[in-house]
Amino acid sequence: MLLIKNGLVIDPSQNLCEKKDILIKNKKIEWVKSKITVDAECDIIDAENCIVAPGLVDVHVHFRDPGFTYKEDIETGARAAAKGGITSVVLMANTKPAGDNEDTITYVINKGGKTDIKVYTCAAVTKGMAGKELTDMDALLSCGAVGFTDDGIPITDAALLEEAFWKTAERKVPISLHEEDPALIMNNGINKGKASAHFGIGGSPREAEISLIARDLELALKTGAILNIQHISTKEGVELVREAKQKAARLGRNTIHAEATPHHFSLTEEAAIQYGTLAKMNPPLREEADRLAIIEGLRDGTIDIIATDHAPHSREEKERSVTEAPSGIIGLETALSLGVTKLVEENGFTHMQLLQCMSTNPAKMYGLDAGTLAAGAPADIVIYHPKKTWTAGNYLSKSSNSPFTRQKLQGVVQYTIADGKVVYRA
Repeated sequence: MLLIKNGLVIDPSQNLCEKKDILIKNKKIEWVKSKITVDAECDIIDAENCIVAPGLVDVHVHFRDPGFTYKEDIETGARAAAKGGITSVVLMANTKPAGDNEDTITYVINKGGKTDIKVYTCAAVTKGMAGKELTDMDALLSCGAVGFTDDGIPITDAALLEEAFWKTAERKVPISLHEEDPALIMNNGINKGKASAHFGIGGSPREAEISLIARDLELALKTGAILNIQHISTKEGVELVREAKQKAARLGRNTIHAEATPHHFSLTEEAAIQYGTLAKMNPPLREEADRLAIIEGLRDGTIDIIATDHAPHSREEKERSVTEAPSGIIGLETALSLGVTKLVEENGFTHMQLLQCMSTNPAKMYGLDAGTLAAGAPADIVIYHPKKTWTAGNYLSKSSNSPFTRQKLQGVVQYTIADGKVVYRA
Protein backbone atom coordinates (compact mmCIF):
# COMPACT_ATOMS: atom_id res chain seq x y z
CA MET A 1 0.00 0.00 0.00
CA LEU A 2 0.98 3.62 -0.58
CA LEU A 3 -0.45 6.57 1.32
CA ILE A 4 -0.18 10.13 0.02
CA LYS A 5 -0.76 12.64 2.80
CA ASN A 6 -1.22 16.39 3.20
CA GLY A 7 -1.48 17.33 -0.48
CA LEU A 8 -3.95 19.63 -2.20
CA VAL A 9 -5.91 17.13 -4.28
CA ILE A 10 -7.15 18.58 -7.56
CA ASP A 11 -9.27 16.31 -9.74
CA PRO A 12 -11.18 18.00 -12.59
CA SER A 13 -13.19 14.82 -13.25
CA GLN A 14 -14.87 15.30 -9.86
CA ASN A 15 -14.48 19.08 -9.57
CA LEU A 16 -12.45 18.35 -6.45
CA CYS A 17 -9.99 20.81 -4.96
CA GLU A 18 -9.38 20.01 -1.28
CA LYS A 19 -6.61 18.99 1.03
CA LYS A 20 -7.02 15.23 1.31
CA ASP A 21 -5.12 11.96 1.68
CA ILE A 22 -5.08 9.21 -0.93
CA LEU A 23 -4.65 5.50 -0.19
CA ILE A 24 -3.42 3.27 -3.00
CA LYS A 25 -3.85 -0.49 -2.87
CA ASN A 26 -3.41 -3.17 -5.56
CA LYS A 27 -2.60 -0.57 -8.25
CA LYS A 28 -5.90 1.24 -7.65
CA ILE A 29 -7.07 4.26 -5.72
CA GLU A 30 -8.69 2.83 -2.59
CA TRP A 31 -9.76 5.99 -0.76
CA VAL A 32 -9.63 9.75 -1.09
CA LYS A 33 -10.45 11.15 2.34
CA SER A 34 -9.67 14.07 4.59
CA LYS A 35 -7.55 12.02 6.96
CA ILE A 36 -6.49 8.44 6.42
CA THR A 37 -4.75 6.27 8.99
CA VAL A 38 -3.74 2.68 8.31
CA ASP A 39 -2.72 -0.06 10.69
CA ALA A 40 -0.94 -2.22 8.11
CA GLU A 41 2.60 -1.53 6.88
CA CYS A 42 2.43 1.23 4.30
CA ASP A 43 4.77 3.51 2.36
CA ILE A 44 3.99 7.18 2.92
CA ILE A 45 4.56 10.22 0.71
CA ASP A 46 4.23 13.59 2.40
CA ALA A 47 2.80 15.93 -0.24
CA GLU A 48 2.75 19.03 1.96
CA ASN A 49 2.72 22.21 -0.20
CA CYS A 50 2.20 20.10 -3.32
CA ILE A 51 -0.67 19.50 -5.70
CA VAL A 52 -1.79 15.88 -6.12
CA ALA A 53 -3.55 15.33 -9.44
CA PRO A 54 -4.45 12.67 -11.98
CA GLY A 55 -1.41 11.62 -14.00
CA LEU A 56 -1.07 13.73 -17.12
CA VAL A 57 -2.28 12.33 -20.45
CA ASP A 58 -0.38 13.44 -23.58
CA VAL A 59 -2.23 12.49 -26.75
CA HIS A 60 0.30 13.76 -29.28
CA VAL A 61 3.71 12.15 -28.93
CA HIS A 62 6.45 10.84 -31.21
CA PHE A 63 8.66 8.13 -29.73
CA ARG A 64 10.28 7.43 -33.17
CA ASP A 65 10.07 3.68 -32.60
CA PRO A 66 10.31 1.74 -34.89
CA GLY A 67 12.60 3.25 -37.48
CA PHE A 68 14.21 6.34 -35.96
CA THR A 69 15.41 5.15 -32.56
CA TYR A 70 18.58 7.25 -32.73
CA LYS A 71 16.24 10.17 -31.90
CA GLU A 72 14.10 8.42 -29.26
CA ASP A 73 12.73 5.00 -28.46
CA ILE A 74 9.79 3.76 -26.47
CA GLU A 75 11.84 3.16 -23.31
CA THR A 76 13.57 6.56 -23.26
CA GLY A 77 10.37 8.33 -24.25
CA ALA A 78 8.51 6.66 -21.40
CA ARG A 79 11.16 7.74 -18.90
CA ALA A 80 11.00 11.33 -20.17
CA ALA A 81 7.22 11.27 -19.90
CA ALA A 82 7.37 10.04 -16.31
CA LYS A 83 9.75 12.87 -15.41
CA GLY A 84 7.16 15.29 -16.78
CA GLY A 85 4.35 13.81 -14.69
CA ILE A 86 2.82 12.07 -17.70
CA THR A 87 1.42 8.60 -17.04
CA SER A 88 -0.35 7.97 -20.38
CA VAL A 89 0.77 8.80 -23.91
CA VAL A 90 -0.80 8.33 -27.32
CA LEU A 91 1.82 7.85 -30.02
CA MET A 92 1.60 9.04 -33.61
CA ALA A 93 1.84 6.69 -36.59
CA ASN A 94 4.67 8.28 -38.60
CA THR A 95 7.22 5.61 -37.75
CA LYS A 96 9.17 3.44 -40.20
CA PRO A 97 7.34 1.32 -41.13
CA ALA A 98 4.32 3.52 -40.56
CA GLY A 99 1.60 2.42 -38.18
CA ASP A 100 -0.59 1.29 -41.06
CA ASN A 101 -0.35 -2.44 -40.37
CA GLU A 102 -1.08 -4.86 -37.56
CA ASP A 103 2.55 -5.88 -37.02
CA THR A 104 3.72 -2.33 -36.31
CA ILE A 105 0.80 -1.52 -34.03
CA THR A 106 1.33 -4.75 -32.11
CA TYR A 107 5.07 -4.07 -31.80
CA VAL A 108 4.48 -0.59 -30.36
CA ILE A 109 1.82 -1.75 -27.90
CA ASN A 110 3.85 -4.74 -26.71
CA LYS A 111 7.02 -2.69 -26.24
CA GLY A 112 5.07 0.08 -24.55
CA GLY A 113 3.57 -2.46 -22.19
CA LYS A 114 7.02 -3.16 -20.79
CA THR A 115 7.54 0.45 -19.69
CA ASP A 116 6.43 2.04 -16.43
CA ILE A 117 3.71 4.19 -18.02
CA LYS A 118 0.69 3.52 -20.26
CA VAL A 119 1.65 3.64 -23.94
CA TYR A 120 -1.19 3.80 -26.47
CA THR A 121 -0.93 4.44 -30.18
CA CYS A 122 -2.92 5.78 -33.09
CA ALA A 123 -2.86 4.01 -36.43
CA ALA A 124 -2.43 5.70 -39.78
CA VAL A 125 -5.50 6.93 -41.65
CA THR A 126 -4.00 6.07 -45.04
CA LYS A 127 -1.67 3.32 -46.22
CA GLY A 128 1.94 4.47 -46.06
CA MET A 129 0.53 7.83 -44.92
CA ALA A 130 0.43 8.61 -48.64
CA GLY A 131 -3.08 10.05 -48.60
CA LYS A 132 -4.36 7.76 -51.36
CA GLU A 133 -5.97 4.68 -49.79
CA LEU A 134 -7.51 4.12 -46.38
CA THR A 135 -6.04 1.56 -43.99
CA ASP A 136 -8.00 -1.41 -42.68
CA MET A 137 -9.37 0.45 -39.67
CA ASP A 138 -11.14 -2.52 -38.11
CA ALA A 139 -8.00 -4.66 -38.20
CA LEU A 140 -5.91 -1.89 -36.65
CA LEU A 141 -8.46 -1.22 -33.92
CA SER A 142 -8.68 -4.91 -33.14
CA CYS A 143 -4.97 -5.09 -32.40
CA GLY A 144 -5.09 -2.11 -30.06
CA ALA A 145 -5.01 1.23 -31.89
CA VAL A 146 -7.07 3.89 -30.08
CA GLY A 147 -7.58 6.33 -32.96
CA PHE A 148 -6.30 7.41 -36.34
CA THR A 149 -3.94 10.07 -37.65
CA ASP A 150 -1.55 10.80 -40.50
CA ASP A 151 0.08 13.44 -38.29
CA GLY A 152 2.98 15.10 -40.04
CA ILE A 153 1.38 14.70 -43.46
CA PRO A 154 -1.88 16.58 -44.08
CA ILE A 155 -4.56 14.68 -46.01
CA THR A 156 -5.33 16.78 -49.07
CA ASP A 157 -7.93 14.51 -50.74
CA ALA A 158 -11.20 15.78 -49.27
CA ALA A 159 -13.29 12.90 -50.64
CA LEU A 160 -10.97 10.30 -49.13
CA LEU A 161 -10.94 12.16 -45.82
CA GLU A 162 -14.73 12.31 -45.75
CA GLU A 163 -14.79 8.53 -46.18
CA ALA A 164 -12.40 8.24 -43.24
CA PHE A 165 -14.64 10.53 -41.20
CA TRP A 166 -17.70 8.36 -41.83
CA LYS A 167 -15.76 5.26 -40.81
CA THR A 168 -14.30 6.71 -37.62
CA ALA A 169 -17.68 8.21 -36.70
CA GLU A 170 -19.31 4.80 -37.01
CA ARG A 171 -16.59 3.28 -34.82
CA LYS A 172 -16.71 6.19 -32.34
CA VAL A 173 -12.92 6.72 -32.33
CA PRO A 174 -11.06 10.01 -32.77
CA ILE A 175 -9.36 11.12 -35.95
CA SER A 176 -6.59 13.68 -35.35
CA LEU A 177 -5.40 15.89 -38.17
CA HIS A 178 -2.34 17.95 -39.00
CA GLU A 179 -3.82 21.02 -40.68
CA GLU A 180 -1.38 22.59 -43.15
CA ASP A 181 -2.05 22.72 -46.87
CA PRO A 182 1.33 21.93 -48.48
CA ALA A 183 0.29 23.69 -51.69
CA LEU A 184 0.47 27.02 -49.86
CA ILE A 185 3.81 26.47 -48.10
CA MET A 186 7.18 27.43 -49.55
CA ASN A 187 9.29 26.51 -46.50
CA ASN A 188 7.71 24.71 -43.59
CA GLY A 189 8.44 25.32 -39.93
CA ILE A 190 8.92 29.10 -40.13
CA ASN A 191 6.05 31.60 -40.11
CA LYS A 192 5.57 33.62 -43.28
CA GLY A 193 6.08 37.11 -41.92
CA LYS A 194 8.78 38.59 -39.77
CA ALA A 195 10.55 35.27 -39.22
CA SER A 196 10.61 34.22 -42.87
CA ALA A 197 11.84 37.67 -43.85
CA HIS A 198 14.64 37.37 -41.29
CA PHE A 199 15.82 34.11 -42.86
CA GLY A 200 15.17 35.25 -46.42
CA ILE A 201 12.78 32.37 -47.18
CA GLY A 202 9.14 32.00 -48.20
CA GLY A 203 7.95 30.37 -44.99
CA SER A 204 4.58 28.91 -44.06
CA PRO A 205 1.56 31.24 -44.27
CA ARG A 206 -1.31 31.15 -41.80
CA GLU A 207 -3.72 30.45 -44.66
CA ALA A 208 -2.24 26.96 -44.97
CA GLU A 209 -3.68 26.08 -41.57
CA ILE A 210 -6.87 28.09 -41.77
CA SER A 211 -8.02 26.55 -45.05
CA LEU A 212 -7.72 22.94 -43.91
CA ILE A 213 -9.24 23.62 -40.50
CA ALA A 214 -12.28 25.17 -42.20
CA ARG A 215 -12.62 22.23 -44.59
CA ASP A 216 -12.27 19.56 -41.94
CA LEU A 217 -14.60 21.14 -39.40
CA GLU A 218 -17.28 21.22 -42.09
CA LEU A 219 -16.69 17.54 -42.83
CA ALA A 220 -16.77 16.68 -39.13
CA LEU A 221 -20.09 18.45 -38.63
CA LYS A 222 -21.49 16.65 -41.67
CA THR A 223 -20.38 13.17 -40.59
CA GLY A 224 -20.44 13.37 -36.80
CA ALA A 225 -16.80 12.29 -36.61
CA ILE A 226 -14.82 12.82 -33.41
CA LEU A 227 -12.28 15.30 -34.77
CA ASN A 228 -9.17 16.56 -33.02
CA ILE A 229 -7.55 19.60 -34.63
CA GLN A 230 -3.89 19.13 -33.75
CA HIS A 231 -1.42 21.79 -32.55
CA ILE A 232 -3.50 24.83 -33.51
CA SER A 233 -1.39 27.91 -34.26
CA THR A 234 -3.60 30.70 -35.67
CA LYS A 235 -6.19 33.02 -34.16
CA GLU A 236 -8.44 32.37 -37.16
CA GLY A 237 -8.18 28.64 -36.55
CA VAL A 238 -9.21 29.12 -32.93
CA GLU A 239 -12.27 31.09 -33.98
CA LEU A 240 -13.26 28.46 -36.55
CA VAL A 241 -13.12 25.78 -33.86
CA ARG A 242 -15.15 27.99 -31.50
CA GLU A 243 -17.90 28.37 -34.11
CA ALA A 244 -17.86 24.66 -34.99
CA LYS A 245 -18.16 23.66 -31.33
CA GLN A 246 -21.22 25.88 -31.00
CA LYS A 247 -22.78 24.26 -34.07
CA ALA A 248 -21.99 20.77 -32.75
CA ALA A 249 -23.55 21.65 -29.39
CA ARG A 250 -26.76 22.68 -31.13
CA LEU A 251 -26.77 19.22 -32.70
CA GLY A 252 -26.30 17.68 -29.25
CA ARG A 253 -22.75 16.57 -30.00
CA ASN A 254 -19.42 16.88 -28.20
CA THR A 255 -17.32 15.73 -31.13
CA ILE A 256 -15.10 18.71 -31.99
CA HIS A 257 -11.79 18.98 -30.15
CA ALA A 258 -8.64 21.02 -30.52
CA GLU A 259 -5.22 20.83 -28.94
CA ALA A 260 -2.59 23.46 -28.23
CA THR A 261 1.07 22.80 -27.55
CA PRO A 262 2.99 24.48 -24.75
CA HIS A 263 5.29 26.08 -27.32
CA HIS A 264 2.40 27.68 -29.19
CA PHE A 265 0.97 29.25 -26.03
CA SER A 266 4.44 30.27 -24.80
CA LEU A 267 6.37 31.56 -27.83
CA THR A 268 6.02 33.58 -31.02
CA GLU A 269 8.00 33.75 -34.26
CA GLU A 270 10.49 35.93 -32.38
CA ALA A 271 11.76 32.68 -30.83
CA ALA A 272 12.47 31.28 -34.30
CA ILE A 273 14.60 34.35 -35.00
CA GLN A 274 16.38 33.97 -31.66
CA TYR A 275 16.83 30.18 -31.51
CA GLY A 276 16.82 29.24 -35.18
CA THR A 277 16.11 25.60 -35.89
CA LEU A 278 15.55 24.83 -32.18
CA ALA A 279 12.29 26.78 -32.57
CA LYS A 280 11.37 25.41 -35.98
CA MET A 281 8.21 23.30 -35.91
CA ASN A 282 5.09 22.48 -37.93
CA PRO A 283 2.89 24.45 -37.73
CA PRO A 284 5.28 27.30 -36.99
CA LEU A 285 5.31 29.73 -34.12
CA ARG A 286 3.27 32.71 -35.26
CA GLU A 287 2.46 36.20 -33.95
CA GLU A 288 1.63 37.49 -30.47
CA ALA A 289 -2.05 37.88 -31.43
CA ASP A 290 -2.12 34.19 -32.28
CA ARG A 291 -0.47 33.20 -29.01
CA LEU A 292 -2.98 35.26 -27.04
CA ALA A 293 -5.89 33.78 -29.02
CA ILE A 294 -4.68 30.28 -28.16
CA ILE A 295 -4.54 31.22 -24.48
CA GLU A 296 -8.09 32.59 -24.63
CA GLY A 297 -9.19 29.45 -26.48
CA LEU A 298 -7.81 27.37 -23.64
CA ARG A 299 -9.46 29.63 -21.09
CA ASP A 300 -12.96 29.38 -22.57
CA GLY A 301 -12.75 25.70 -23.55
CA THR A 302 -12.57 26.20 -27.30
CA ILE A 303 -9.23 24.42 -27.11
CA ASP A 304 -9.81 21.58 -24.68
CA ILE A 305 -6.50 19.70 -24.81
CA ILE A 306 -2.85 20.55 -24.18
CA ALA A 307 -0.54 18.10 -25.93
CA THR A 308 3.20 18.33 -26.43
CA ASP A 309 3.81 17.10 -29.99
CA HIS A 310 7.05 15.76 -28.46
CA ALA A 311 9.24 15.54 -31.57
CA PRO A 312 12.84 14.53 -30.83
CA HIS A 313 15.63 15.05 -33.38
CA SER A 314 19.37 14.57 -33.20
CA ARG A 315 21.79 17.42 -32.64
CA GLU A 316 23.28 16.88 -36.12
CA GLU A 317 19.85 17.20 -37.73
CA LYS A 318 18.99 20.40 -35.90
CA GLU A 319 22.39 21.94 -36.75
CA ARG A 320 21.51 21.94 -40.45
CA SER A 321 20.34 25.12 -42.19
CA VAL A 322 16.91 26.48 -41.40
CA THR A 323 15.48 25.08 -44.64
CA GLU A 324 17.11 21.65 -44.23
CA ALA A 325 16.70 20.96 -40.49
CA PRO A 326 13.63 18.91 -39.49
CA SER A 327 10.76 20.55 -37.66
CA GLY A 328 9.83 19.80 -34.07
CA ILE A 329 10.94 20.11 -30.46
CA ILE A 330 10.86 17.86 -27.42
CA GLY A 331 8.23 18.69 -24.82
CA LEU A 332 7.43 15.91 -22.37
CA GLU A 333 9.65 17.18 -19.56
CA THR A 334 8.73 20.88 -19.78
CA ALA A 335 4.98 20.77 -20.56
CA LEU A 336 3.57 20.96 -17.04
CA SER A 337 6.03 23.65 -15.98
CA LEU A 338 5.19 25.75 -19.05
CA GLY A 339 1.52 25.38 -18.20
CA VAL A 340 2.14 26.54 -14.64
CA THR A 341 4.46 29.36 -15.72
CA LYS A 342 2.65 30.71 -18.78
CA LEU A 343 -0.99 29.93 -18.02
CA VAL A 344 -1.36 29.87 -14.24
CA GLU A 345 1.23 32.43 -13.17
CA GLU A 346 1.12 34.81 -16.13
CA ASN A 347 -2.49 34.49 -17.30
CA GLY A 348 -4.51 33.69 -14.21
CA PHE A 349 -5.57 30.13 -15.00
CA THR A 350 -6.42 27.89 -12.09
CA HIS A 351 -4.59 24.60 -11.67
CA MET A 352 -8.00 22.98 -12.16
CA GLN A 353 -8.24 24.51 -15.65
CA LEU A 354 -4.70 23.46 -16.50
CA LEU A 355 -5.19 19.87 -15.33
CA GLN A 356 -8.51 19.61 -17.15
CA CYS A 357 -6.64 20.22 -20.40
CA MET A 358 -3.62 18.08 -19.55
CA SER A 359 -5.33 15.05 -18.04
CA THR A 360 -9.10 14.72 -17.84
CA ASN A 361 -10.08 16.04 -21.29
CA PRO A 362 -7.52 14.13 -23.37
CA ALA A 363 -8.29 10.90 -21.50
CA LYS A 364 -11.99 11.40 -22.13
CA MET A 365 -11.57 12.07 -25.85
CA TYR A 366 -9.74 8.77 -26.35
CA GLY A 367 -11.84 6.84 -23.84
CA LEU A 368 -8.81 5.99 -21.71
CA ASP A 369 -9.05 4.70 -18.16
CA ALA A 370 -7.17 7.75 -16.88
CA GLY A 371 -7.62 11.38 -15.92
CA THR A 372 -9.39 10.81 -12.60
CA LEU A 373 -8.68 10.16 -8.93
CA ALA A 374 -12.02 8.48 -8.29
CA ALA A 375 -12.00 5.45 -6.00
CA GLY A 376 -11.36 2.33 -8.05
CA ALA A 377 -9.49 4.16 -10.81
CA PRO A 378 -5.93 3.22 -11.75
CA ALA A 379 -3.48 4.87 -9.35
CA ASP A 380 -1.91 7.14 -11.99
CA ILE A 381 -0.92 10.31 -10.15
CA VAL A 382 1.35 13.32 -10.46
CA ILE A 383 2.53 15.21 -7.39
CA TYR A 384 4.04 18.59 -8.19
CA HIS A 385 5.16 21.65 -6.27
CA PRO A 386 3.48 24.66 -7.92
CA LYS A 387 5.88 27.25 -6.52
CA LYS A 388 9.26 25.57 -6.90
CA THR A 389 11.39 26.50 -9.91
CA TRP A 390 13.93 24.62 -12.00
CA THR A 391 16.13 25.26 -15.01
CA ALA A 392 15.12 23.24 -18.06
CA GLY A 393 17.77 20.77 -19.22
CA ASN A 394 19.36 17.45 -18.24
CA TYR A 395 16.62 15.72 -20.19
CA LEU A 396 15.86 12.02 -19.95
CA SER A 397 14.86 12.08 -23.60
CA LYS A 398 17.54 10.91 -26.05
CA SER A 399 17.27 14.31 -27.73
CA SER A 400 17.59 17.84 -26.42
CA ASN A 401 16.10 19.96 -29.21
CA SER A 402 14.25 22.60 -27.23
CA PRO A 403 14.26 26.40 -27.18
CA PHE A 404 13.37 26.20 -23.46
CA THR A 405 16.72 24.75 -22.40
CA ARG A 406 18.35 26.86 -19.67
CA GLN A 407 15.11 28.77 -19.05
CA LYS A 408 13.84 29.03 -15.48
CA LEU A 409 10.37 27.51 -15.17
CA GLN A 410 7.93 27.22 -12.31
CA GLY A 411 6.24 24.00 -11.22
CA VAL A 412 8.35 20.95 -10.38
CA VAL A 413 7.23 17.33 -10.55
CA GLN A 414 8.11 15.66 -7.26
CA TYR A 415 6.62 12.21 -7.89
CA THR A 416 4.99 10.38 -10.77
CA ILE A 417 3.01 7.29 -9.84
CA ALA A 418 1.69 4.79 -12.40
CA ASP A 419 -0.43 1.82 -11.36
CA GLY A 420 0.46 2.61 -7.76
CA LYS A 421 4.21 2.44 -8.36
CA VAL A 422 6.52 5.43 -8.02
CA VAL A 423 8.08 5.66 -11.49
CA TYR A 424 9.76 9.04 -11.01
CA ARG A 425 10.86 11.06 -8.02
CA ALA A 426 12.68 14.36 -8.06
